[in-house]
Amino acid sequence: MPIVTRRTFVAGLTALALPAVIRPARAAPRTLTVASLLGDDKPETKIWLKIRDLVEEKLPGRFDFRIVGNAALGGEKEVAEGIRLDSIQASLSTLSALSTWVPETQLFDLPFVFKDRDHVRRATSGPIGESFKAKLTDQGFVTLGFINYGARHLLAKEAVTSPEGVAGKRIRVIQSPLHVELWKAYGALPTPIPITETYNALKTGIVDMMDLTKSAYAGFRLYEVVPYLIETAHIWATGAVYLSAGFWGSLSDEEKAVFTAAISEGANYFDTLMEADETTSMDVAKAAGGRIIAPENREAWTKGAEGVWAAMAPKVGSMDRIKALAAL
Repeated sequence: MPIVTRRTFVAGLTALALPAVIRPARAAPRTLTVASLLGDDKPETKIWLKIRDLVEEKLPGRFDFRIVGNAALGGEKEVAEGIRLDSIQASLSTLSALSTWVPETQLFDLPFVFKDRDHVRRATSGPIGESFKAKLTDQGFVTLGFINYGARHLLAKEAVTSPEGVAGKRIRVIQSPLHVELWKAYGALPTPIPITETYNALKTGIVDMMDLTKSAYAGFRLYEVVPYLIETAHIWATGAVYLSAGFWGSLSDEEKAVFTAAISEGANYFDTLMEADETTSMDVAKAAGGRIIAPENREAWTKGAEGVWAAMAPKVGSMDRIKALAAL
């Protein structure tokens, strides 16, 4: 049996310890807080689960997605402020809510401009969409994709099928000049209220009606307080998928490429989910007593909104630009 000297013994211990010394420590995953207005069963949250999985596949262990749902971090405006402060790193938002910082995005919010989903897709994937991405990014909203929430419809406590039925009624609107102008054109009394406060505002009579997409109508259980959904489809709600500038700036070029690809795929996934979710949402609303009805005389609704195009033209470019978008 060989004799083990003290020197040999110490050398052996050192050799055993070397791998632990030279092995690089694995960095802790970077946390990003993601704000969602709705629950895990809605596209607004499912898109982030998809993006999380796509990022994890390419960059395993590098990021910890903390997805906070059910508007726990506030409505769109509060979340947007959080994004600018970098206290929130990722979210979705309607362009309506972001028009405070980039008024030109109201071009996509003009009433009766878009015919259908494909029309919206052509606009967001073209030069105008790319220019809006750049403008939003300049304001601290690093926009990597656009999504389609679906058309906005009138929600009311009674069957309001004509523009005359809106006159004199208090209507909750998005905190956006365009939405205020739209409902003033019909003689309504617009009242800006955050989405998180609308249920109680409708229940207590602060407002009589509002407009929203079918998915969100069910997601916020609004059929309990405004049982009528009138399918006006007056605005197609376009949204941005964005990251905070601080978080984006902390990423390497490789990580930026992965997030860009994941968000692009996630946006397409969202649009597919949203189409299916509209059908499910209407089934849920109907089962709970909601009524889905068609408006009368669509031409009267369209004509009533004509003045909004003229009023908003200077803010969104020009009337020619509006007409070109409508004809796209």
